[in-house]
Amino acid sequence: MAAHQDRITLEPGKRGGKPCVRGLRITVQDVLDWLAAGMSEADILSDYPELVLEDIRAVLAYAADRERHAAWVRVAA
Repeated sequence: MAAHQDRITLEPGKRGGKPCVRGLRITVQDVLDWLAAGMSEADILSDYPELVLEDIRAVLAYAADRERHAAWVRVAA
């Protein structure tokens, strides 16, 4: 079982159906954006106490899994 399967949830009525952390209103994209903006894991956990370190790791595992299964299509120029 993938590391993220018990922490990343999909609910059609929540945040537009985007993948969220444990049913919270915090999306995978939110966490990735914070990390990309330079926030550390400690910063995120401090600002969002409802999250735990395992949630951030699950977001990264989910993103890696999605990337692993992504298909790239070259558009004719």
